[in-house]
This record gives sequence, structure tokens and C-alpha cells, in this order.
Amino acid sequence: MAQQTVHHHGISVTDLDRAIEFYRDVLGLELLDQYTLSDDALSTAIESGAITGHFAQLGGDTARVELIEYESEDEGNGTGTSDDGRDVYETGAKHLGLETDDIEGIYADLPDDVETVSEPQTTGSGTRICFLRDPDGNAVELLEL
Repeated sequence: MAQQTVHHHGISVTDLDRAIEFYRDVLGLELLDQYTLSDDALSTAIESGAITGHFAQLGGDTARVELIEYESEDEGNGTGTSDDGRDVYETGAKHLGLETDDIEGIYADLPDDVETVSEPQTTGSGTRICFLRDPDGNAVELLEL
């Protein structure tokens, strides 16, 4: 069997510029690339009508965070649904884990408008974790091993 590695974690967002500011300026990820796709391959891959995807790739050492703001020519932000009835490009229903070596420092420096779910705490495995939300309400876990 072929070896698999993690390349990216995709997150659909409602405002790409606002999401970039959060992941770059608040969480410190480097903006690696930004581009727009509007072609049949994209529409077919996500089972939608005519759609445009505005993408940003942000990175760390091991994998990328891919932020996507979709625009549909038919119904605003998206028209296709997966077999379970949810839009493939629907916002939410996921979390992103980011490893850090200073969870207390990051938590202390969060801007006042960042929604936190929990303060840093130590789990039974000895890992320090806390959860916060990005501007679209997606859960982000910070963890210190």
C-alpha cells in the first residue's frame, strides 16, 4: 500500500481575509499561497454547480491549513450537497489542532475579541490543551506536549 502523509486541513470560511488575519496574525501561521479557482474540476470534485473557490494556504512545519471561501453563481455560497445532505463546503463541523511550545503565552496574548472555549489545562496524558474559535466558529485546539 502507498504511504500517506497529511498535506492540509481544509476549513470553509465566510470571509477569507478575516480568516487569514486570524490564522496568520493571532495564531502565527505563515501565509504560503493565495489563489482563486473557478473551473469544472472544482465544481465536479465538490458536487456543486458553477462555483468559485478563493483559497489561502497557511503553514507550519508538518502540514498546511487550507482556508476556502466559496462563491456560487447560483445561490450565494454553495449549492451542492453530499450524500448525507450537508454541503461539502459547509462551514463548521471540524476542529484543527495546532501544537505549540508556549500555550500559556499564546492564551495570554489572545486579542479580546477571540472566543475561548476553555483555558489551558492538563489532560490525563500530561498534554496541555485549550480550545478557541476562529471568526466562523470553527474549533481550534492548541496543545503543548
